[in-house]
Formats: sequence, structure tokens, C-alpha cells
Amino acid sequence: MDTNDVLVFTTAVSAGSLAEAARRLGLAAMVTSRRLASLEASLGVRLLHRTTRSLSLTPEGESFLPFAQAIVENETAALALLHLGVAGAAGLLRVSVPISFGIKFVMPMVPKLLNENPELRISVDMTDSLPDLVATGTDLAIRIARLRDSSLIAQKLADNPRLVVASPEYLARRGKPASLDDLVNHDCLALGSATHWTFQTADGEKHARLGGRFSSNSIAGCQTACLAGGGLALLSTWYASDDIKAGRLVAIDLRGARPDTINIWAVYPTSRLVLPKVRVFISALRTALVAAGLRNSGSIE
Repeated sequence: MDTNDVLVFTTAVSAGSLAEAARRLGLAAMVTSRRLASLEASLGVRLLHRTTRSLSLTPEGESFLPFAQAIVENETAALALLHLGVAGAAGLLRVSVPISFGIKFVMPMVPKLLNENPELRISVDMTDSLPDLVATGTDLAIRIARLRDSSLIAQKLADNPRLVVASPEYLARRGKPASLDDLVNHDCLALGSATHWTFQTADGEKHARLGGRFSSNSIAGCQTACLAGGGLALLSTWYASDDIKAGRLVAIDLRGARPDTINIWAVYPTSRLVLPKVRVFISALRTALVAAGLRNSGSIE
């Protein structure tokens, strides 16, 4: 049994088609079909039902899949360990990052990282949603959120303090809120389907229900609407700081109520081994975050 054939099988399952598996592996479509057929012949069973557009696992394929994944991961781990200290990070690193975070922190560090690792290639998907890491072939996702998927491995990179902000024009027109109770009378710019903002107070955690007629699936949308006088926005301190310094936004003090701090996470699809290409990326990102004043109050994995 050839491990290259096994890799075609596992990639096809995660990709959803042989054509996408061929693209991810950099192979011709005919080669992926031949390798899958070779694997099935060596095992003596059919692993996939496949058409020109889709595929599905046979019962035998479902039984074999976890073993196939272990074979591929173990080979990758062994090769990575053998090459540690011999060369820098190598191969294609697929990273998913939030749009505003990617522009602020990731894109500026990528050229230096590539210069230091000549065999490394990086593909960055900038999106404010968390993709299925296995299905999309993503090696690493950076997210600023409260993580809910227990099947993922998450490593905390830094704290992410936030501020409630508004434009001077909005405050001149609507007045400045002085407490959490005042938020109900203001236009609060919601991220996605959020219905409330969470705050920490001397009396514990409190939730402020959002009033307003605007929402966006991107924090960049909320920030832009806020700058235009559309209402109050809850933004990461690093994202709002330049606009506050320039006078384009004003930080709102809500009588000691502090927006709940969410964290910046590195998220992986597996815990078997963090490959060199992932490690060097995270190391460079940690350096960039520290330089920006973002600290980690405690490592949680």
C-alpha cells in the first residue's frame, strides 16, 4: 500500500471531489484517479462511490478512513521530525484569518517570513467566519472569538481588549451614553446575529441588549459604519486606536463597565504534531502581537 495513494484518498474525502483533491495536491486529475484505483486494488475493496461531480464513502471507506488519516499524519510527522534543524519551514501553509486582523498583523509579516524560509509558500484566506478546517484543507486559523467547537485544538496567542466607540458626529447628534442602561436608546452596530454585548462590572457579568437597525457579518463593516456616524461599535482596542488618536472615533466610558475581553486564538485541525511551517508562522505572529502591545495573560490550550 503506497502512502501517496492513501493521501489521495484522505484528501478526496476532505475536499469532496477528486478534482479538488487534485488541485490541492498539485496533481493531474487522471493521476489522482489512478492512485485511488491503485489503493482500492491493493485493499481489495471499493472505498468511494464517485461521479464526475461528487463522491461518497462506501461502508468499507468509512471503516478505513480513520486508519488512512493516521497513516498520512504519522508520515508527515516523521518527515517533519527528520527535517527539524536541517532546513526552515517548507511546503504550502494554508491560513485563515479575520479580514481586519489579517490586514493589520498578518500581511505585513508575510514577506519577511517568506524571505527567511525559501521553501515555504503561504496562502491566506481572509474571512470573518471560521471554515471547516479539514474540509477546506486549512492548516491554521486565527480567530478572535469564544471558541465552541471542541473538536478543534486551540492555542491562545493574546488577550484582545475591546472598546465601545462612536464618531464625534454621532455623539453630537445623539449624545454620549453614560451607562449600560443608556445603550438601549442608541444605535448599536451589531456583528452578525449578535443581540447583546457582554460587559464586566463590579457586580459581575452583565449583558446589554442591542438597539439599532444595522448589522454586518464583518467587523470592518461595523467600523466603517461607525466612522460614518451610524452608531456605537464594539471594536478591538488595536483596531480602534488609530481612529481614536486621529479624533475620528471617541472611546465611551460606561461607568466602570468594561467590555468582556475575548482572546486571539490559533486553531488547528489536529493535535498530533504542529508542523514547522505552522510553528514559524505562529512564532512570527506572536512577535507582531507583542510589538503591538497585545499580551497573553495566560496560555490556554
